[in-house]
Amino acid sequence: MAELLVLDNVTTQIATSLGTVTPVDRVSFSVPAGGTVGLVGESGSGKSMTAFSIVRLFPTAVARVTGGRVLFDGRDLTQLNDAEMRLVRGQQIAMVFQDPTTYLNPVLSVGEQVAEAWAAHHGWDGAWERAVEALGLVGLPDPSETARRHPHELSGGMRQRAVIAQAIVCRPKLLIADEPTTALDVTIQAQILDLLRRLRAELGMALLLITHDLGVVAETCETVAVMYAARLVEIGPAGQVFASPAHPYTQGLLSSAISVQQTQQITRAMEGSVPDLREPPPGCRFHPRCPFVMPTCRVESPPMLASGPGQTAACWLHDPAVVARERSMQGQPAREQPSWGRPV
Repeated sequence: MAELLVLDNVTTQIATSLGTVTPVDRVSFSVPAGGTVGLVGESGSGKSMTAFSIVRLFPTAVARVTGGRVLFDGRDLTQLNDAEMRLVRGQQIAMVFQDPTTYLNPVLSVGEQVAEAWAAHHGWDGAWERAVEALGLVGLPDPSETARRHPHELSGGMRQRAVIAQAIVCRPKLLIADEPTTALDVTIQAQILDLLRRLRAELGMALLLITHDLGVVAETCETVAVMYAARLVEIGPAGQVFASPAHPYTQGLLSSAISVQQTQQITRAMEGSVPDLREPPPGCRFHPRCPFVMPTCRVESPPMLASGPGQTAACWLHDPAVVARERSMQGQPAREQPSWGRPV
């Protein structure tokens, strides 16, 4: 399957009054055409800023991509000017955000707002008809009537469907969904996830799903990429990563998740929190929280190392030479892989 989106060593920096912050640090992964990739991690890990880096949705006066490439359909988006980038946003790459109320104008009807998304790229001729069609495609009842209603007249789930309609009205090749179900109750969450799966299949678009909910990724995505403190720490087929997580951070996330069916497997929660990116720790950024830290981890940042078929992790535990060296220096037996429980 051809790669539609490729992030190649992407770095994004933000200028603040307290100094420069790097919320995306040399991140590399790809999204195949028509495929689904889940980007997971705790709040503050850099997931949303990675998405914003793809479509340059941040104030360029203080934030910008300072390194690497963002290849979309073979074009490097980092080389496009603002006018060229506006042609890509919405038409070829669209985004859905977690709180639809924030992104819907309360004084305009839902139909007007979806029509605006079409008109921005194709003009107003036929825009209303396209808007009604998109509202029907996302499963809103009586789309012609719903199009005339204002956001406050819709339920939370209906508003999120309207935002998705706004995103897919131009039939983008890639949909980036940033925590699209967080503000919804559990029943509506399931409906929105089913909708995203159906739209991906019907429209043939790729999906980059950003979330902290591992269950959502397990149900929706073919590939999972795990971020921690602005860096990618593990990537691989979703089923394989969940069955055999290779990075201690991924293992910690899985062990901390609540499993109704297998609560006895929840044996340990991760201590600590994501570090302040103004002063990230040296070496592996997870080492202050890692129960398997070695001296090397504190001073050297690990590269992505093979840990299974199609699976890589940024962890020195997967470098036999480093492990052997540490054992010989400390006179200790080989460290075992983390034994934290892994809920299904």
